[in-house]
Amino acid sequence: MANAEAPKTSSLGLPVMSIPKENPQTPEKIALGRKLFFDKRLSANGEISCASCHQQERAFADHVPLAKGIRGGIGTRNSPSLLNAAFSESQFWDGRRQSLEAQGADPFVNPREHGLSNYDELLNRIRADNEYPRRFKQVFKLKGNDIGLTQVTQSLASFIRSLAVGNSSFDQFYYAGKKDVLPEAARRGFELFRGRAQCVACHTISEHGASFTDNQFHSLGVGLEQISKNLAALTTRVAATPASELDRLITTEPDIAALGRFVVTHNPNDIGRFKTPSLRNVALTAPYMHDGSVATLEEAVDQEVYYRGLEAGRPLILTPSEKADVIAFLNALTSAQ
Repeated sequence: MANAEAPKTSSLGLPVMSIPKENPQTPEKIALGRKLFFDKRLSANGEISCASCHQQERAFADHVPLAKGIRGGIGTRNSPSLLNAAFSESQFWDGRRQSLEAQGADPFVNPREHGLSNYDELLNRIRADNEYPRRFKQVFKLKGNDIGLTQVTQSLASFIRSLAVGNSSFDQFYYAGKKDVLPEAARRGFELFRGRAQCVACHTISEHGASFTDNQFHSLGVGLEQISKNLAALTTRVAATPASELDRLITTEPDIAALGRFVVTHNPNDIGRFKTPSLRNVALTAPYMHDGSVATLEEAVDQEVYYRGLEAGRPLILTPSEKADVIAFLNALTSAQ
């Protein structure tokens, strides 16, 4: 990235992290972002914060199929873990935002998330607080009335970048050379993962660090059946909708959300494609897929294997014991902390 600081590493096994020059990390900014992240007062009814769907004790996910926001409103997609979100090259399941800063403000005015009427309402709540003006002045050298959306999203992005965790037993094995820390079943699963099971094609590993995602968009057929009979009308509607209104459609209408990357690109080949999620800490973040429709890791492996076979044009068959080995490997991607 031309506008990024020198890349940094955060934890064993992670790739380098690029940090925008215009938003350097500081302890004070991270702390301010954390306060914003956990503050329920920044919602229409004072009951929802970013942490409502990204719960620290649940690996910054929420363990329910679809996000639940203000007044119990149900969203259209599963809440992904924010651990290591800084290594993703785009944000949201469809990649419609290109950075953590660009996506940070969206949930506040989503009618099914924080439910604020507009960004002025968000900023007025922050400016009127007893503590926020002092904290923003400390971090950004701004007076209370000068606090803007840019500073809010930069603070949130800095906090999310601090959620970089590696140092799993796999990392100890692969990057630190500690051969005894990885159980035999996980070792067999690793060989399948990067060999016959073909998982590494999308969940990438390099000698310098592994994000376990290619940052591309793929389809496993999830959710396509629900929209197949109405596909022409849905795609025509998206194509006719101004970009400024697409967020509302995606976050309130399940059938639109099921179109995936197509909503961003309008390319028919992108219908039903979603961003490859990282597999780090995947054992902690069930349910799976963009719509939370896959309840267990075992089911997710079955789904993946089936569609790998379709892509290859021939069945990809793993025995029950081989699937168990792959799952043992996926469990070995859980961070020590």
